[in-house]
Amino acid sequence: QVQLVESGGGLVQPGGSLRLSCAASGSFFRIKAMGWYRQAPGKQRELVASVMSGGTTTYADSVRGRFTISRDDAKNMVYLQMYSLNVEDTAVYYCNVKVLSFDFWGQGTQVTVSS
Repeated sequence: QVQLVESGGGLVQPGGSLRLSCAASGSFFRIKAMGWYRQAPGKQRELVASVMSGGTTTYADSVRGRFTISRDDAKNMVYLQMYSLNVEDTAVYYCNVKVLSFDFWGQGTQVTVSS
């Protein structure tokens, strides 16, 4: 079982930046992938960015060049640095961890971009 705790969400003005953090704890052998998803009101949850255990990263087209995902395996942490935020980035952001064939989710952290 894996527990995930997210932090770092909040209210930011357009053009601003935020850094999300997610800490994984529990009993697991190895995390295969760590990532961030988001869900805006009335929309489906979508992948924002992910990073594999070997370091390979994947980004949604809408955030590539503005967001950077990173992980610290020693601390079982994953981060999402977000720059140049715009109103379309407003959503609940969820941390996701894949262990073997299982997906684990955090409770989500709200990111609101508004002037």
